[in-house]
Amino acid sequence: QLQLVESGGGSVQAGGSLRLSCAASKIILSDKSVGWYRQDPGNQRALVASIPLSGSIYYEDSVKGRFTISRDDAKNMVYLQMTSLKPEDTAIYFCAGDLKWNPVIKQLVPDYWGQGVQVTVSS
Repeated sequence: QLQLVESGGGSVQAGGSLRLSCAASKIILSDKSVGWYRQDPGNQRALVASIPLSGSIYYEDSVKGRFTISRDDAKNMVYLQMTSLKPEDTAIYFCAGDLKWNPVIKQLVPDYWGQGVQVTVSS
């Protein structure tokens, strides 16, 4: 029973743009933090951007100024607008919901994950 479903991935040339969408079902996102992670072969899944319930939006340094995360609580959706894409942005992107701080590993850990969507940027 998928609760987060991503769409909008694909292949694009460097410098291009993509908009990822994440639709939630069976869960309400409006009372939860949300985020986008990405994972490329050989690396761990890493947080790209997140919107907390309070406080500032977070962006990983390499995407600042290029990616924009947003949410539409009325539609129960989360988005990631990606511009000026680079080959190193190539990865599987995952939508995440209800991110909680884990003091043991000192990282945010989501309660909900999407199945992932491939983004490929060619040079």
